[in-house]
Amino acid sequence: MNLPNKLTILRVIMVPFFVLFMLTNIGGEANKWIALTLFVVASFTDFLDGNIARKYNLVTNFGKFMDPLADKLLVCSAMICLVEMEKLPAWIVIIIIAREFIISGFRLVASDNGVVIAASYWGKFKTVFQMAMIIVLIMDLGGVFDFIGKCLIVIALALTIISLFDYIYKNKQVLTQGGM
Repeated sequence: MNLPNKLTILRVIMVPFFVLFMLTNIGGEANKWIALTLFVVASFTDFLDGNIARKYNLVTNFGKFMDPLADKLLVCSAMICLVEMEKLPAWIVIIIIAREFIISGFRLVASDNGVVIAASYWGKFKTVFQMAMIIVLIMDLGGVFDFIGKCLIVIALALTIISLFDYIYKNKQVLTQGGM
């Protein structure tokens, strides 16, 4: 197993520990900082594994499948925790998760037709802003950070919707050629 795939597996393994520190008091006052550290490290492995895989030609079918799944697991778990902690409205998380299901389904139909749908810049921006939003909301520093967190929520939601329409528009032939 190559390094990018090991980083992807590490990210998946970190998710339950992240959730544990987000939703329990096991670490006391340090919980949010432990959870934040786990989230930042896991997010950084997302950046690293893709870059390493492309740079050293280590792209594998396992990585193509597991990397986006690990990302969705990390981000969706974080947002669900933030809903539980009343830091993020549930309706926003539902829209974001729905988009992920729609795009995953879209990619599955495309794959069945031999078409690979690459990540778009809108999708990459969406991920960056979602991760930044999660980091700011976990830090929960108050003051100006509350405003920054609200701005990041709006931007992440907007990018989620824009990236959804972008994927559908650029790949609409997948739906018509997919027998739908």
